[in-house]
Amino acid sequence: MLMTKPHPTETAVSRVRRARPRTTAQIRLPDGRLYEAPVGTPLGTYFKAIDHTARHALPVIAALVNGELRELTYPVERDADVVPITLADSDGQRIYARSLTFLMIAAVEELYPEADITVDYALYSGGLYCVVNRRAPFTATELQRIEARMREMVDADMPIGKEHVPLEEALRHFEAKGYTDKVTLLKNRKKDYLTLYTLGKTRDYFHGYMVPSTGYLRQFALRPYGSGFALLYPRHEQPDVVQELKESPGLVAVFNEYGEWMRLMGISNVGALNEAQEAGRMREIILVSEALHEQRIARIASAIAQRQPRVRVVLIAGPSSSGKTTFSKRLSIQLLANGIRPVPIALDDFFVNREESPRDENGQYDFESLHVLDLPLFNSTLNRLIAGQEVTLPRFNFFTGLREEGNTISIDEDEVILIEGIHGLNPELVREIAPECIYRIYLSALTQLNIDRHN
Repeated sequence: MLMTKPHPTETAVSRVRRARPRTTAQIRLPDGRLYEAPVGTPLGTYFKAIDHTARHALPVIAALVNGELRELTYPVERDADVVPITLADSDGQRIYARSLTFLMIAAVEELYPEADITVDYALYSGGLYCVVNRRAPFTATELQRIEARMREMVDADMPIGKEHVPLEEALRHFEAKGYTDKVTLLKNRKKDYLTLYTLGKTRDYFHGYMVPSTGYLRQFALRPYGSGFALLYPRHEQPDVVQELKESPGLVAVFNEYGEWMRLMGISNVGALNEAQEAGRMREIILVSEALHEQRIARIASAIAQRQPRVRVVLIAGPSSSGKTTFSKRLSIQLLANGIRPVPIALDDFFVNREESPRDENGQYDFESLHVLDLPLFNSTLNRLIAGQEVTLPRFNFFTGLREEGNTISIDEDEVILIEGIHGLNPELVREIAPECIYRIYLSALTQLNIDRHN
């Protein structure tokens, strides 16, 4: 008797069965673990169960669901690949900071309803610099009271809700609170509704996601800072530690100056910028901004002139694309106006031959390392120029990767050497140069235009 095997397609088809709609959905974590719950279960509920089995893990405060960032209130309707987001992630830190800001605002509204808080800028140590309007700055005792109330709200694990309201209702709400910046920003909104977050009696609009309740916000501190206060929270590099507040008078001065510039131009937020555009003021704003920058550069040039004849080297540092080259050219003009002739020297010309360049952990040339520079030659060259000697500069050939001979120069007493590069503030760069001969400048795009007083 002959036996025939069924065709593979027939076998596969025979395995297909009619099914009822599933009542559960699964999430798969990056390590392959699967968790299942009824369809529509919020992400946060999944992670509460997962955290219960991994007590030492950082709290999850959001998640990527099939590659899209979602709040923990997001209902899981179908199977999904899920990546937890914690304070160790940049997205997690932004959500934490935003939620913590809302908690602080709600506590202030309850305790000091006459106060109006502006969240001004981020602090390097991990936190936000905030300004109190409509009343005197908070005292240390008042800040302690606000922080205590915030911790009570955290212990109560109060829900942070979300509601969709007609745009007109939202505008009336912000007008009543005196939030003219939010009104200005939202009056041209195309959608006829707005999503507001709620915490107790506080309602506000934020540009981004939140944690689902205050119980997630256990790490923070309030400290007096400058003419306002700092709301501190962990940085994502150390997500379980609130860093001590580091006083930075120079940084505070920069932001205060920037705030004064914005006041002069009448541009304190995005809504004001939109109004300026509608009024045809953009050319004026650009020209005023350029004039303010030029004034600042002129003051720097005057400071260098006042230290003559001691200052012989000006080092200009800053991250990539911060405008070092443009700044150097503008500073050169201002130095000439002070009777000082700038002599630019390219730091790149002091590269070691490419084969001698240091390598990173992947074996690739590390062109951002300080030791890609021939430091002994660089220091010797500067010292000889400062001493009035004639020096033949090197010139690096990027095509061959070799250093060649360049121009021969010397400098007079009315000249200063201008050098720009990312290592300008590194003391190892000029360790053989007398400190009184050096003037350092750091450039960085530190400031930003806020969306509104809370964003």
